[in-house]
Amino acid sequence: MYTGHIHEPTIILEAMASYYLWIWHAFFGLPGSHNDINVLERSPIFAELAKGHGPPVNYSINGNDYTMGYYLADGIYPQWSTFVKTIPCPQGNKKKYFAAAQESTRKDIERAFGVLQARFGIVRQPARLWKTKTLKYVMKACVVLHNMIVEDERDVNGSEDFNYDAIDGSSQEPVSHVHTPELMEFIQNHHRIRDKETHSRLQADLVEHLWQVHGQSC
Repeated sequence: MYTGHIHEPTIILEAMASYYLWIWHAFFGLPGSHNDINVLERSPIFAELAKGHGPPVNYSINGNDYTMGYYLADGIYPQWSTFVKTIPCPQGNKKKYFAAAQESTRKDIERAFGVLQARFGIVRQPARLWKTKTLKYVMKACVVLHNMIVEDERDVNGSEDFNYDAIDGSSQEPVSHVHTPELMEFIQNHHRIRDKETHSRLQADLVEHLWQVHGQSC
């Protein structure tokens, strides 16, 4: 999956999309001045992951085992274990191939934003006089309709993958009866997400994996 943001001085859209432009997560309406960095501190995706509510993930790359999924992101994002970023000024064929593959694949989120704006002119028009609550409804409607179009064109049923509740932009989480992790468990999950060592190892493993699978034939 790929992550990115569309933002103006007062409103920001956090979204994650697949290769087929399906927007499976969208969080709209964060108030105040935000950018790609500090919006992560309020992201429902990583908040749930820190609580231990993330989907189970287990995979092995280049002989190393991992238990957390990752998202493709650009260079401004932090070195978290949940992000795979490109390599600036890559040296050597392996790193060059990885950087090209990562940057090419990451453009899918930009395509999703572009298609969303092309389909719904109301999304790309100025809206300074609109109320924030109204903007939330408009954005939610456009994202849902966008996914319905993508689903219809692909003739697949993927609606269960989309988190509709994450679009409301509310800064307050609803009361949950799900098990709440103990403080130490929460802190451990928090550190796992932000583990720079895992971030570097995952990137290195992906460099080797991509080269072994595809790069040698180039």
